Amino acid sequence: MYTAHPSAMLQETIEYLNCRPGRIVVDCTLGGCGHAMAICRNIGPDGLLIGLDQDAEAIAHAREVLEPYGNRVRLFHSDFSELGAILSGLDIAGVHGIVMDLGMSRHHLEGSLRGFSFQADEVLDMRMDVRNPMTAAEILRTATENELAEIFQNFGEERYAKRIARMIVRSREHHPVDTTFRLSALVCEALPAKARYRQPIHPATRVFMALRIAVNRELEKLEGFLESVPQWLLPGGRLCVLSFHSLEDRIVKRFMRAWEGRCVCPPGLPVCACGRTSLMHAVFRHAMRPTNAEITRNPLSRSTRLRVAEKW
Repeated sequence: MYTAHPSAMLQETIEYLNCRPGRIVVDCTLGGCGHAMAICRNIGPDGLLIGLDQDAEAIAHAREVLEPYGNRVRLFHSDFSELGAILSGLDIAGVHGIVMDLGMSRHHLEGSLRGFSFQADEVLDMRMDVRNPMTAAEILRTATENELAEIFQNFGEERYAKRIARMIVRSREHHPVDTTFRLSALVCEALPAKARYRQPIHPATRVFMALRIAVNRELEKLEGFLESVPQWLLPGGRLCVLSFHSLEDRIVKRFMRAWEGRCVCPPGLPVCACGRTSLMHAVFRHAMRPTNAEITRNPLSRSTRLRVAEKW
């Protein structure tokens, strides 16, 4: 059973998506359908919601809760990297809005039984899409010490990546590192005592995040998706992205700056030679953050960053 929880920055996202009757809007990460239901209410009676999610459980939940909107909704068990093929299959040349919520749902953390959290002892799966053959346990079993260290450093910004990788490689020779409690214990053991007790977050948080990103190729897929966004949006169409950690937000920010096409020629050059053109522009310069009131209601929203870009 998929358990839905409040969507982060729902009111702000719907406002900046400019949802209006008759529009075509894509929700690339349906999750609990909080954004999707609000979109449907605002684009009716003639609008169309195209909903995607790589988790089959989320799609099953979406079919149930969005059933009242009938043929105004098209659902696809797919990740957002396949949006171009989906739009082509629907014979849709462009859409008015795209929303992406890149956060982990509470369902994944508490109810999926796939080892996303160290709060319960579960098998280290971490796949958003169970059709994916690679699991977190498989990475921990087969990756070299250097490869593990790179994953923890690049995707988790873990200061003690090498120490943790060394501990895992040594330990797996005697006992598989295939459950959340075992991995969490090894991370804690690998850290110096001072680091273990002074961290504001659980010592294993960054390692778990890094493994999840590696298993699902999250940053790679995000970059590939953002490369094509301008060709999918109609003029005046908007992209809203909700990110929850700095790695995602940096990628989104970089693409939005690139879309603005600011001249990068040296000062004093009489004529622009870089040839950069503006495809889209950021609706506001800095990322929007949730209000204190929302954080009180929904603590999982506290790290949310909302960025919005509009196509010229």
